[in-house]
Formats: sequence, C-alpha cells, structure tokens
Amino acid sequence: MYIGQVSKDILKWPRPLSPPVVKLEMRTNAEYGMPSTHAMAATAISFSFFIATMNQYKYPFELGLVAAFVFSTLVCLSRLYTGMHTVLDVIGGALISAVLLMLLYPAWDMIDHLLLTSPFCPLLSIVVPLVLCYNYPKLDYYSPTRGDTTTILGATAGATVGFWLTHQYTAPVYASKSLELAFPLITSKLVVVLARFFVGILVVLLTRWLMKSVVLGALGYRYKFPIRDLEARRRLEVEVPYKFITYSSVGFTATVIVPLLHELLGLK
Repeated sequence: MYIGQVSKDILKWPRPLSPPVVKLEMRTNAEYGMPSTHAMAATAISFSFFIATMNQYKYPFELGLVAAFVFSTLVCLSRLYTGMHTVLDVIGGALISAVLLMLLYPAWDMIDHLLLTSPFCPLLSIVVPLVLCYNYPKLDYYSPTRGDTTTILGATAGATVGFWLTHQYTAPVYASKSLELAFPLITSKLVVVLARFFVGILVVLLTRWLMKSVVLGALGYRYKFPIRDLEARRRLEVEVPYKFITYSSVGFTATVIVPLLHELLGLK
C-alpha cells in the first residue's frame, strides 16, 4: 500500500476527466490515479489468501483460483464504474501486486518467522513506518494519500507488535480457568460467532474513539489549535502522529486485547 500510494504522488497521473466520466465517489478525487491502490489491495489480499490456504484446507484448486480472480476483478471493475480510475490504472495496480507477490512469496516463511521471533520486531515495526510516513512525498496541495497511508501503516504496525507479543507470551495472554466468565447458555456456534464479532467491533471502535480524542487533544495543546480545526489536523506534525498512534492502537487492540477479552468472557 505504501508503494502504491507513493507511486501516485510521484507519477502524478490525473484521474479520469469529468465530463465525460460520471464520478460516483468524490472523497479520493484529490488523489492522483496511477496505480489504483484498490486494485493493488484486492489482488494482494485475494491471491495471498488463496496461496496461503491452498495447502492448509481441502478445496478444489480451480475453485480457489477462480474465487481470487473474481474478487479482485470485481473490485477493479468497481473502480471503473465509479469513475475513479482508468483501465490502465487498475491494470497497473493489479500488476504491481502480482509482481510483489511473486517476489515475496519465497520469503514468506522467513519473514513470518522474523516478525514473530526477532527481539527487534516491535521497534522496527514502529520506527520504519513512522520514518516512511514523515518522509512521504510533498505535494503542492493537500491530498488524503499521506493520511490514508499513515492509517494503513499504523494499523499494520500495531497488529504486527500484537502478533509478536502474543507469540512471545502465549500463556499469559489467555485467561486461566479461574478467571473465565463463561456463559454456559451460549451453545450455538452462530451465537458465539456473532457475540465475538460484536464484542470485537465494540472494543475496536471504543479504542479508536478514545485514542483519537486523547491524541488530538494532546497535539492540539502542543501546537495550539482547536481539535475541530481541519486545516491544522492536515499538517504533517499533526496528521502523522495522530493517525499513526490512533490506528496502531486499533491494530494492537484487535490482535491482543480483543482475543484476551474473548477468553475472559468464554467466547471460544
């Protein structure tokens, strides 16, 4: 995602002109178009999931391949339909992800091992994304690409630290029998799944609201601006720490706090 977002602001290829294109989405209109990061994400997620599961679960290879292709294609077509990208944008995004997958796939196990076992993982997972965000290419006008990139890298950093912590301290993360507040009436798997989902979503949303309020309040006090000042929140020294801390907390909560809470509530 960082490669895709930075490429947009380096290449500076405009989005489709309107008219003749009818644009159904305006939020990202201020961004450049090439490559489509939606196409990149759809291709990376669908084919990564397919590659990672094809030897773990029993399902027809052709079915998994078609499912990954259809999902990524539908996302790419949606970007054309909404008028946000040209055909070249989505093809470029899909090809970049395909190349990255081919280059990185042989190193997946090694990367996974390092991320879970290296004592330097938490430090690097936070410092490297922060350095990248603070050195994001500067534009002549404000674009949401830097903020979106910081959000993505922050959430990834928090989740990575969470996975590392869980791997290092597996036993303390899970509740002992004496601490479990199990619900004996919850027997249906569907009810348990729904309960886990809503508990997780609630905790994640609360974390986001709390951290956003705290960090913006602290930055507003430091740089002397009201919290609702949108222009001030777009400044580099405000936007990067605000979004990075907020969403790294969300990533950490989703991978550590939520599973721990599920254990305590007996939602297994």
